[in-house]
Amino acid sequence: MTPLIYLASLSPRRGELLNQIGVPHEVVKVDVNEGWHRGEPAGDYVVRLALAKARAGRQQLALGQKRPVLAADTAVVVDDEILGKPCNQDDALRMMELLSGRSHEVCTGIALLDEQERSRLSVSEVRFREIRPTEAQAYWASGEPADKAGGYAIQGLGAVFVEELRGSFSGVMGLPLFETAELLKESGIRVLL
Repeated sequence: MTPLIYLASLSPRRGELLNQIGVPHEVVKVDVNEGWHRGEPAGDYVVRLALAKARAGRQQLALGQKRPVLAADTAVVVDDEILGKPCNQDDALRMMELLSGRSHEVCTGIALLDEQERSRLSVSEVRFREIRPTEAQAYWASGEPADKAGGYAIQGLGAVFVEELRGSFSGVMGLPLFETAELLKESGIRVLL
């Protein structure tokens, strides 16, 4: 099937979510500075990064390639601290300790570039049960948390820690499908329905 859009993300989860709503796509690799600006709200941060990734994706395309570019960025926020991907085991265990037995926010920014720049923000609240240190260590040893914002994957083994979710499951995974579908429709791209 001919791709309808470019996806400026190497995340297999984002690709799977686009497939789920029937949007054929082609991946374009981008590299942007993901630095946080002091005092920047998490929602502004993820939307800014999503736009930067989409712009970087657009710049990689050859002249005449007209398909829109979609990008997203996700951050886990607890106590006003943005938790990115853990840099090592100690960082991952620290994140699990911070998240254990309490709620946190997951903010995902989505951007779509065609003739216009469009963006959306999805904010979800996730509550974790208490996590024992041995569980956190075993989770790290599974390899799953190494490349995930906040050090967990709700669609994987990390689901056993989730006591409650208010918001978008797909948003916590990294691509909120409701907001994504709305952006695609505005750009004239047909989704599954």
